Amino acid sequence: MNLKRYLPILQWAPQYGRSQATSDLVAAVIVTVMLIPQSLAYALLAGLPAQVGLYASILPLVIYAVFGTSRTLSVGPVAVVSLMTAAALAPLADAGSPEYMAGAVLLAVISGLMLTLMGFLRLGFLANFLSHPVISGFISASGIVIAASQLKHVLGVQASGQNLLTIGQSLIRSASDINLPTLAIGAGALLFLVFARKQLKPLLVRFGVSSGIADILTKTAPILAVLVTTLVAWQFQLDQQGVRLVGIVPSGLPDLTLPSLDWELWQQLAVSALLISVVGFVESVSVGQTLAAKRRQRIDPDQELIGLGTANLGAGLSGGMPVTGGFSRSVVNFDAGAETPAAGAYTAVGIALATLFLTPAIAYLPQATLAATIIVAVSSLVDLPALGRTWRYSRPDFGAMLATIVLTLAHSVEAGIIAGVVLSLGLFLYRTSRPHSAVVGRVPGTEHFRNIRRHKVEICPQVAFLRVDESLYFANARFLEETVMDLAACEPELTDFVLVCPAVNLVDASALESLEAINERLQDAGVRLHLSEVKGPVMDRLQRTEFLSHLGGQVFLSTYEAWQVLAGDCELSKGLA
Repeated sequence: MNLKRYLPILQWAPQYGRSQATSDLVAAVIVTVMLIPQSLAYALLAGLPAQVGLYASILPLVIYAVFGTSRTLSVGPVAVVSLMTAAALAPLADAGSPEYMAGAVLLAVISGLMLTLMGFLRLGFLANFLSHPVISGFISASGIVIAASQLKHVLGVQASGQNLLTIGQSLIRSASDINLPTLAIGAGALLFLVFARKQLKPLLVRFGVSSGIADILTKTAPILAVLVTTLVAWQFQLDQQGVRLVGIVPSGLPDLTLPSLDWELWQQLAVSALLISVVGFVESVSVGQTLAAKRRQRIDPDQELIGLGTANLGAGLSGGMPVTGGFSRSVVNFDAGAETPAAGAYTAVGIALATLFLTPAIAYLPQATLAATIIVAVSSLVDLPALGRTWRYSRPDFGAMLATIVLTLAHSVEAGIIAGVVLSLGLFLYRTSRPHSAVVGRVPGTEHFRNIRRHKVEICPQVAFLRVDESLYFANARFLEETVMDLAACEPELTDFVLVCPAVNLVDASALESLEAINERLQDAGVRLHLSEVKGPVMDRLQRTEFLSHLGGQVFLSTYEAWQVLAGDCELSKGLA
């Protein structure tokens, strides 16, 4: 076994030097400042005590530094996965209860086991079956649901619900109970964070602050919001005025815990854990590949499964919650100059120190501030204009995207992602079951062949050239039969039929039977079947069968060779067919 393949730390650790350590430490300090409020906020979103978010930001980061392949990915709690965690656990126990916390731990462990096993089986390609429109629609809808779910904390009311409809109805019923001090804190924090995100950096630059420092100050704005609102809540004892605070957070590092061995609970959480695993992996790999490309690096999707899987196992065993690579933190980590995964390990040290020494101050942190942090963070996830772009480009993809959004908003995040997976696979099967094909002719004076309906080409009435632009497998085998026989029936002078195969990468058993049937039926009609431009791996498999010995015609290396042999003496016709 290649240890460097399964332990990527062995690839970069031997060359690790002082300059890299300095860059990683600087990035770690910045990410730590950003991660503290995010960890607390995402634990709140998942319905868990605040310290669980901190716990999920310690051991998983260290483990990912050992097993992950991205140099700049920052692992930890993220908004979408936190929402999915809450959706999975809400039917099983009350938020914050010991049973609920045990479920979160088990969810992380199951997700970790699934991801790790998929990594060892090299199943990273499965993420490709989730189309981009479906993922975009799911993330946008989840962002809307997340923002709506946090309005109760900004308004200081009691509300519940797992989708936009139930949350909205609950908020309307509670409108008369709005707590004005809470609203002031939440709205103030929200406005400040929106201002910081859009206007603070240009303002600082205008006052002479360097662009780099202004960027760092802008990204640490949530910490300032936390500090100010915590001081205000402590100074004016806002808890006595109905403002809900985070409350006492246990100090100290998390104890190692074992997940529940209740088999029934494992079964209840299995589907949710699988969905969390898939969504988390797709989000993480997308971020990792984007950042790696900027430095001409690469990541290994299969090893990323192992890295994320072991990170989730670490989260579960240390009393945390499901984790994955976060977009905003990873971008900050990248921009801050992180060079190796060691930056994540240093960040874990920073979070551990915060857990040891800063938790008493967190007790006075208003939940409205964390809610405002979440709302601003997820606002970047919502991309509704993508609906218009997708509609203009592909109506089927638009349908899948819209269905995912509607189900996520109106039913649940699980229904949305399941619908997205089913629709992605359904669209794939539909498109490949009716592959594009074209009758082609020769471009005069060249060796090139083009669609007779698009170009002025030479055609021979006795020879038909059909180009198939898809691999042949069980879903489109019958369609190919019908296409060939319909074409043969429309050409009474036809003596030879050439199947042009430059895009055929696979011929499965079902397609082979269809080719044999096509060959026999054409022979009965007095037409010879030929093949051209058959790829090597496809030819290797055909040679292991009796198909080639029964073939009425022959296999040509190129379509032009077939043209010379079969249509050399033909009286050609020209022009569009």
